Amino acid sequence: MLNASQLAAEMACFPLWSLSPEGKLSREFRFLDFTAAFAFLTAVAIEAEKLNHHPEIRNVYNRVSLELTTHDAGGLTALDFTLAARIEARFA
Repeated sequence: MLNASQLAAEMACFPLWSLSPEGKLSREFRFLDFTAAFAFLTAVAIEAEKLNHHPEIRNVYNRVSLELTTHDAGGLTALDFTLAARIEARFA
C-alpha cells in the first residue's frame, strides 16, 4: 500500500482522478452514447485482464464510473496507478 507522500505524488500525475470517501481512486468518463461507453469498457476490460487487476465499474447510458483499489493490500498501490494510466491512454 502506498504511504501518504507516495499517494500525493501519484495523485499529482492524475489530476482528473479523485479519491473516493472509501479511499479508492475514482473517475467518471462521459461519451456520446451507450455504444461508445461500452466500447470504452471493453478496452478497459482488456487492460485490466492483462494486469490481472480489475476495477469496480458502473455504467449508466453514456457515463462510465471507475474505482480502483487493491483489495488484498487494503488500499491503493502502484498497480492502481498503472491501470489508471492505461485507462487514460484508452480514453485519449
